[in-house]
Amino acid sequence: MTPDQYDEAAETLVTAEETGQQCGLLSRTYPGMTLDDAYAVQSRLIARKLASGRRKIGWKIGLTSRAMQDALKIDTPDSGVLLDDMLFATGATVPAGRFIQPRIEAEIAFVMKAPLSGADCSRHDVLTATDYVAPALEILDTRVQRVDPATGKARVIVDTISDNAANAGLVLGTARHAPETVDLRWIGAILTRDDIVEETGLGAGVLNDPVTSVLWLARRMAEYGQTIEAGDIILSGSFIRPVEAPPGSHIHADFGPFGSVDITFA
Repeated sequence: MTPDQYDEAAETLVTAEETGQQCGLLSRTYPGMTLDDAYAVQSRLIARKLASGRRKIGWKIGLTSRAMQDALKIDTPDSGVLLDDMLFATGATVPAGRFIQPRIEAEIAFVMKAPLSGADCSRHDVLTATDYVAPALEILDTRVQRVDPATGKARVIVDTISDNAANAGLVLGTARHAPETVDLRWIGAILTRDDIVEETGLGAGVLNDPVTSVLWLARRMAEYGQTIEAGDIILSGSFIRPVEAPPGSHIHADFGPFGSVDITFA
């Protein structure tokens, strides 16, 4: 892809979000699109949002489970950028029409107290740089069609990465824990929609340990000259399948002693 095509694709995604009308698969519009191309489109997309006055507050990591990687025929996670207007307080209500097709995932959030980056980062570095961990929900949305109606072809990894790794929002719980005091592999969640259990899972579903997920991000960012900053929120990846969140639904994630998170969709 050319720089002009990066801008064109980013503008297509912005229009889809603003109008609430999904665009076609970028992978079909730009055959041969690579992962580097997709991250370049994502960068142009985020640059537009920052120029409009939004502020970066962190990063999300996606595709951390083996099942999702197998489904997309990849062997690596992906990442996206969290912005200030994506953050919802637990118990909040999402206004009607805010998202196109929202879905929910349960995750463990890392809130950083020190910068983190570099190919030589270690697990110890991640824990040292983390202020606290907390229960969280990620709100997924897609500005790109999930399936191309003409061909029946499903979106692929480059579509997702370009679309800011399908991120749309996050809900942060109020409970805070020092990362070295809990075994995050054994932190679990029961996610209900309208009081019906939809999904359950354990932190080990995220690369066997959510800390490993943050470590992957720090190392990947080094390749792009980026850094996790102090104060950043890192969504380490979901350990449940995405749950649809249609209008009128109430989502509750019970993380047991680790805390809980709630969000309602008007």
